[in-house]
Parts: sequence; C-alpha cells; structure tokens
Amino acid sequence: MRHTLSGTKVVQLLLLCVLMAVVGACATGAVRERMLTLPTIDGASNVGNASCAACHEEIMAPFAKTVHGRLADFEVMGGEKGCESCHGPGSLHAAEGDAAKIHSFGKLAPDQASAICLKCHSADSLMEWHGNEHALNDVACTDCHKIHQGAKPVKKSLKMSEPDLCYSCHQEYQAKANFPSHHPIKEGKMVCSSCHAVHGSTGKGLLKTDERPNDLCYNCHARHQGPFVFEHSPVQEDCSICHDPHGTVANNLLKQSEPFLCLQCHESHFHATRTGSSTNPGTTAFDGTALNGATATGLPTASNSVGYTNTHGTDAWAQAFGTKCTVCHTKVHGSDLPSQTAPSVSTDGTRGWPDGAKGLTR
Repeated sequence: MRHTLSGTKVVQLLLLCVLMAVVGACATGAVRERMLTLPTIDGASNVGNASCAACHEEIMAPFAKTVHGRLADFEVMGGEKGCESCHGPGSLHAAEGDAAKIHSFGKLAPDQASAICLKCHSADSLMEWHGNEHALNDVACTDCHKIHQGAKPVKKSLKMSEPDLCYSCHQEYQAKANFPSHHPIKEGKMVCSSCHAVHGSTGKGLLKTDERPNDLCYNCHARHQGPFVFEHSPVQEDCSICHDPHGTVANNLLKQSEPFLCLQCHESHFHATRTGSSTNPGTTAFDGTALNGATATGLPTASNSVGYTNTHGTDAWAQAFGTKCTVCHTKVHGSDLPSQTAPSVSTDGTRGWPDGAKGLTR
C-alpha cells in the first residue's frame, strides 16, 4: 500500500525541520545574540541642557567641544540632543536631586548602556554588535569609550589610544607583541583595529573578513596569494595554521622553528636519514659506500668516482637536510615549480623512470 503526504503535512514537516535546525544551532552556540534592554525613567520628561548646566557646569563646558556636544539638529533627525539623549529625561532628577532618577552609566548593566548608544550608532559594523564577542562577554560601549572627554580628546572618544586600550584586557597579546617576531604594532605602523572589527564581525576572532583569514592577510601580503601551479594546502586553508599573527619567538611569526613546524605534517626528509661516508679524501658522501675504486653498487667505477673530502663525517646529511627546510624549499606559500621533480640515476646509469629506479620522492 502506498502512502502519500498531503500538502499540510509536508508544510508541517518543513517547519519542524527548520525548528530543529534553529534549536540545534542555539544549543551548539552557532547562533548567539545579546538581547539589549533600553532603560527607562518612569514619569520623567525632558528639561534641556540648561537645567543640567546649573549643577554640572564642570562637565558641560568640555562636553560642548566634543563630537556629541556639537551635533546639529539635522544630524539627530528629530531625536533628542544633549545630555538627555543619553542620560534620559531629567525632570525628576533636576527637581529632586535623586541620582536614581537619571541614567548613570557607571550603574547601568552592560546591555542597558550599550542599548542607549545603539539608539544612534546602529549602522555599518555596529549592526553586528548584538552577536559580537565583546557584547556576549558583557563588555559595554562605555568600557572603551568616554563621552565626556577632557581638554585633549582621544580619537573616536576612546578612553585611551590603541593598542593600550586593547591591552588593558588582552594582556596576553601585549606580551606576544614584544616577542622577537611581531607585527609593527609597538613601532606605531598598525594597531589592533587594523585587522580586527572590534564592534562586530562574522569572521573568526572578530577579524575584518567574512571569509578565510587569508583574505585579510593578503591585503598586505599579496605576493603569497597566487594562484600557483603547486599550492601548499595549509596556506590555502588558513595562514594561522603556521603563523601566529600576534607574535612569536620563531622567525617570520612561525608558531615553531624549522624543521619542527614542517615535521608536524611532513615526515622527515629521506636525505636526513642517510649516513655520510668517511672523511677520507676520494670518497663520496652520496651514501655510506665508498665508490672510488669499488663496485659495490654495480655502477661503473670510472664514471662515478668522486674526489670529495667530507669534513662533517657521518652526520653530513642530517646537518644539510635536517636544519631548515626552506634552504631548498624557499617557496613554501606556493610555487610554479614542483618541489621534487628530477628522477635519480637508474641501475644501468641512465636517467628516467625505468623499473627499479628510485626518484626523489619516496
């Protein structure tokens, strides 16, 4: 017997699938958003800046010189200007002097403080503040910004300049910025916001990219973008697989020095496992067998004997191929030449790929 689903049941199944997807995303943290609550003052009305200046003259004077204090009527599009645009209607506070009858940002919850700022600042990257890692960790706008600036206001109303402001919370990155290999932050050539969208981003780690972190790196390091004929897989996936952009002890921001970084993915180069020949003149270092005057390998003696003095002894190969991979593989970000191409000499002395020949790959 065949059973068919009616149109209503199909719709119900689709809605059920959507509901399950949303619930699953919320449970795994894939969809997270901070719900902001705008505080209110019941029974209060606006009285204007003049009433505020009667008691807060020392604040009003420098505030008039700030960006917020110089706003024109057309810039607020019919909204409230001045103190009450942020601190709420002040009639009850002015009449009673009760500090509880006005919005004091030092006493507001982070969600409430940010909600007040987002009444006006909701465009561009600030649209993503609700899902921002800062917001999800109870960071408010006023933790970084100070509206009542002094005689010398800091750019963007920040409490202090970058990167010192970021370092006040992210001290581990301040330490990394002083490692031998680092981006030129302490030299003043870039700041944290050069790479990070601090007000919100859908990218990993608040990066200024919605795609791969590589796309951000290529803004400055375009020579590594390619396309290349022979691509290095981790380079195409994520630069941070090998590099720590905040600073490292190893050179070139590498997470670990060579060859240890490379050996996390690649097995030890087969050359590094060979044993060098003796230090006697007239022998070869290509393997452990002295070919001069010998035919142990089956190769013609006259055409393959090499006058060679190996001063490094049996560790010659390990020193040559086990020190730094980039001595030979200089184009680790990608190349138009393969890393290993030439076949070795076959057993009959010719080059090519006959049966039994061993190429430069294992």
